[in-house]
Amino acid sequence: MSFFPKISFQHEVEEYLSKVFRNNELITALGTKEAESKYQSLLSHLSHPPAITTVRVNTNLASVKHVKKLLLEEIQKQFKGISVPVLEHPQLQDILLIPSIGPRQDLKKHESEVIVGAQCGYAVLRGAHVYVPGIISASRFVKAGDFVSVYSDIEGKCKRGAKEFEGVKVFLGNGISELSRSDIFSSHGRTTGLGVRMTEPVYLSPSFDSVLPSHLFLQNLPSVVVSHVLNPQPGERILDMCAAPGGKTTHVAALMHDEGEVIAMDKIANKVKKLKQNAELLQLNCIKAFCYDGTKALSAENKEDKQEGPPFLPESFDRILLDAPCSGMGQRPNMAYSSTLKEVTSYQPLQRKLFSVAVKLLKPGGVLVYSTCTITLSENEEQVAWALETFPCLQLQPQEPHIGGEGMRGAGLALHQLKLLQRFDPSAGALQGTDMGSLQDCREEDLVSLANKDCIGFFIAKFIKLKGK
Repeated sequence: MSFFPKISFQHEVEEYLSKVFRNNELITALGTKEAESKYQSLLSHLSHPPAITTVRVNTNLASVKHVKKLLLEEIQKQFKGISVPVLEHPQLQDILLIPSIGPRQDLKKHESEVIVGAQCGYAVLRGAHVYVPGIISASRFVKAGDFVSVYSDIEGKCKRGAKEFEGVKVFLGNGISELSRSDIFSSHGRTTGLGVRMTEPVYLSPSFDSVLPSHLFLQNLPSVVVSHVLNPQPGERILDMCAAPGGKTTHVAALMHDEGEVIAMDKIANKVKKLKQNAELLQLNCIKAFCYDGTKALSAENKEDKQEGPPFLPESFDRILLDAPCSGMGQRPNMAYSSTLKEVTSYQPLQRKLFSVAVKLLKPGGVLVYSTCTITLSENEEQVAWALETFPCLQLQPQEPHIGGEGMRGAGLALHQLKLLQRFDPSAGALQGTDMGSLQDCREEDLVSLANKDCIGFFIAKFIKLKGK
């Protein structure tokens, strides 16, 4: 059941993707009809939020049972008595699952409108309130306390400060404006803080704004799987090459019981600052974060042992996580993907540069995990084929836990190799709405299965560096 239109792309990107998902290997294996059906289903899923919200518990500070109890109380408060379950995951024992209710199609729209940017709109669909920097337009006479309908300007065509907007907009739900129009678009500069408190969102999900901040980290399910696949051990030296904003970094540190050393790098200073704040908030002390370009992280000469930051000597790390910069096509919801084909195809060479450095920095016998949040072959399975050909010292490894599907055909990998990969394909599950009635009838194992399938598009490959090669 599709509530929003399918994701839209620029024409050249749409043509590129169409060829990816209709490649000869795939057509031979599935047949034209099945391949086409899966592709169209994927396009529909990408424009909708996942059916289940996933939060990771900071097990460094509290038990999952304790945080689950606190979260149930918080949801009761937010939903004013509506009973929504909080579930534990049988394979990922540090996460909690909260089903969304929606899409709610019986909401009545108000005359006064607030238009928000696409990114703000996507956050609203996943449970957030509207903050002032995300507001682009508001009806002429909006006052604080007014009921307003909130819409997303998915194509980015609305002019800031406009009093009305007749372009393409998607209804996100209703709320109460916290400020008047004049306060929102104040001449004293951009106001911050809450702009609209969502009271009737199309998708009812809990807001995690300032909710148990040292105990919970809002994280997509596949992003949690990655750190478990890396399987860091206490006392090891781990490198997270492209670490911001720190969800995986802090997870790795928690899995190590904060014992050992996690080096986190990102080349954008503000992101590194945010990462450090997250580590401090979650009270994780083994993380050392540096603003540094991962492609330059290999030291060309011997350096003093006392220097703990990058660049690093070869074979310095027990395990390396390369959650690579990517085209991000697996992110949900996304109704209008704006990148050009030139931008989409620019990621493969960058990923290869980072990967080559990672292989050199990894100790023999060490583990390298490569991941992306995109759906293309060129950034995923093709990178695995290239890596295995370029670095004879690398061997693909089974992944534990293995929750996603196998890799996608089209990159020339053998079937046994595809089975060692994890590709989270949003089209794997049916696109279905959830209301209170269907939620109460659902078995716990069905909701867990839904969480495993109806998530963001994501890819994981795990390698070991063989000794003596």
